[in-house]
Amino acid sequence: MSRTLLEQLREMTVVVADTGDIEAIEKFMPRDATTNPSLITAAAEMPKYASIVDETLLAARKELGDAAEPSKVANLAFERLAVEFGKRILAIVPKRVSTEVDARLSFDTEATVEKGRSIIAQYEAAGIGRDRVLIKIASTWEGIRAGEILEKEGIHCNLTLLFGLHQAIACAEAGITLISPFVGRILDWYKKDTGLDYAPQDDPGVISVRAVYNYYKKFGYKTEVMGASFRNVGEITELAGCDLLTISPGLLAQLDSTVAELPRQLDPAKAADMEIEKINMDRATFDAMHAADRMATDKLAEGISGFAKALENLEALLAKRITELEAVPEPAMA
Repeated sequence: MSRTLLEQLREMTVVVADTGDIEAIEKFMPRDATTNPSLITAAAEMPKYASIVDETLLAARKELGDAAEPSKVANLAFERLAVEFGKRILAIVPKRVSTEVDARLSFDTEATVEKGRSIIAQYEAAGIGRDRVLIKIASTWEGIRAGEILEKEGIHCNLTLLFGLHQAIACAEAGITLISPFVGRILDWYKKDTGLDYAPQDDPGVISVRAVYNYYKKFGYKTEVMGASFRNVGEITELAGCDLLTISPGLLAQLDSTVAELPRQLDPAKAADMEIEKINMDRATFDAMHAADRMATDKLAEGISGFAKALENLEALLAKRITELEAVPEPAMA
């Protein structure tokens, strides 16, 4: 019997929806979901979610008081809005949602830890256990250290913007629950740097994730590998068997409409027999490997800047909206 690529992929890999669009999540029914400021902004701009945005903004205004600037209300509302979408997503998916810490804190371990605790506290206040939430943090050395602290408190983390093996090893040694290597962004960098196109099996992003996956399985690390940021279906099928893959609704639809055989590409049993050098990771080794990897250096900086910009755009959108809401006159008394 002919089966779709998505059906077969689900048998060997946990499929995660990379979106803040609740309707898209309902359509494809992934096990987990992940969001970021860009995805939350896209969802916040959809008319169907206007009530969620407005309720969150008004609650933030009430908490801060009438004298607070709209920008401060928007800043508080961003974190609350990410949690609000997360709560609604968790009513659909059976397992976990990733909620992101402010990317502007990526080099501040203490502030990242405090934000992570704050996000978890909001979920727990809504009756959602911390086992269903992943705190999403950029894979800087400081971010990895923050993740290590949170993991020891039972707060699970998703270390994102991961481009190099050095980042992956540091995360595994810190006991991080899950990492998100960015397949498509790695491909973007190499295409721009070399001017070449790459077949899926030769895709530098695919090769990078394979290396991380095999390293983890070879040395028995428990940290899960979740490939992310895909540009095409070929990148996804070349990573069939990865622990998890987070996929946009558009690519999920392509997988769901394509009937073809999907062979397993990543296998822990095969990784166990591979000849792989073990690297002991400390700050000096991390910095040296990062400096030697132009792609990882460029894409980590660019990714943090991009997420920070997306957050600023979302805060501007929210500040504008709270001003509009406050401009609406109170209904006249009868």
